[in-house]
Amino acid sequence: MPELPDVEGFRETLVSCARGRRIERIDVADAGVLHGVTPGRLKRDLEGHRFTEPERHGKWLVAPTDGPTLLLHFGMTGQLVCCSASEPVDPHDRVVFTLDRDDDQLRYRDQRKLQGIWLGGDETVERVLDEQGPDALTVDRAEFGARISGRRGSIKPALMEQSVIAGLGNLLVDEILWRARVHPSRPVRDLTGEEVRSIHTEMRRVLRASVKVGRVPPRPSWLTGRRDDPDATCPRCGTALRHSRVGGRRTVWCPRCQPPPDSA
Repeated sequence: MPELPDVEGFRETLVSCARGRRIERIDVADAGVLHGVTPGRLKRDLEGHRFTEPERHGKWLVAPTDGPTLLLHFGMTGQLVCCSASEPVDPHDRVVFTLDRDDDQLRYRDQRKLQGIWLGGDETVERVLDEQGPDALTVDRAEFGARISGRRGSIKPALMEQSVIAGLGNLLVDEILWRARVHPSRPVRDLTGEEVRSIHTEMRRVLRASVKVGRVPPRPSWLTGRRDDPDATCPRCGTALRHSRVGGRRTVWCPRCQPPPDSA
């Protein structure tokens, strides 16, 4: 599932492939990924305009042009791919933007179509982003603590709630909490100030490392690199990892490094 580091990678793809270039043609293979805009209006409003400087907030990619602005969300399986027009169209290429030089194409590719593409102006962008919390890569420690404190329930769902902190998904949150030695089902109200500070510190470290490679890297020294092994063990202490569901999501944790709340 694309999380903050993946979407930052898609932003860089847009910069390298399309920034400053004119949209010559738009082909919509599947209107199911369009929200609030028809294929005809998308073509009328965007063809002939140039992409300008894209921005990312959490899991959202804001792609302005010198006309309207595209908003892209990648759901569970979305990608943004730069291709030559000579490359075969993938079955999951839903919208293709053909650019003005070298016959390059920017393709929105998505298997499951859980999110997609919006089109609008400043008001649309503001409305969408106003529903998001501060970006997880840039939020400072004080604001992070203020937004977490007072939340009901467990820490994992709190961190995954985009209106609290924007950009974190399942892999990132499991990785961050493992590093901070906090059990995913630990009630937020029971966290100490030191634990909240540790979660913020590890969040920044994990995100900075992940953004460099455009994904949560499956390194052997990371929980992410071990979580799907047949007999997965903790990279830090060697204890067999546990699997459970927290907040409705598959969750991986170490019973020694992250003791459950009833044994903490």
